Amino acid sequence: MREPLDPEMFDPVCPSELMPIRIGDKWGGMIVQCLEGGPRRFSELRVPLRTVTPKVLTASLRALERDGFVLRTVHALPARHVEYELTPLGRSLLDVVATARAWAETHLPELLDAREAADRRA
Repeated sequence: MREPLDPEMFDPVCPSELMPIRIGDKWGGMIVQCLEGGPRRFSELRVPLRTVTPKVLTASLRALERDGFVLRTVHALPARHVEYELTPLGRSLLDVVATARAWAETHLPELLDAREAADRRA
């Protein structure tokens, strides 16, 4: 049995829409992080990604699948369910995501200040 995803995996105050480095869409990097430990069901992904609507999460997963980062597997037995997991190409993003996250933690205040200044000038 694998460990459940931490509901507090992502800081709810962190403005993911402001992240200038994105994989796929604004949720792609977070999904990649959620899948780092192995395959997950949709309902498992919803725990740390609780602010994402099911429709948007589905669209993000489909986009990651289309780009070859995520594999979607339908299991028929014992009960029908779907799991998502990183492909080797998707796993190659883990270091990129970690680097982008570290950059954001260091530079987010500067980024926010720059955007606020630009908004005031506009």
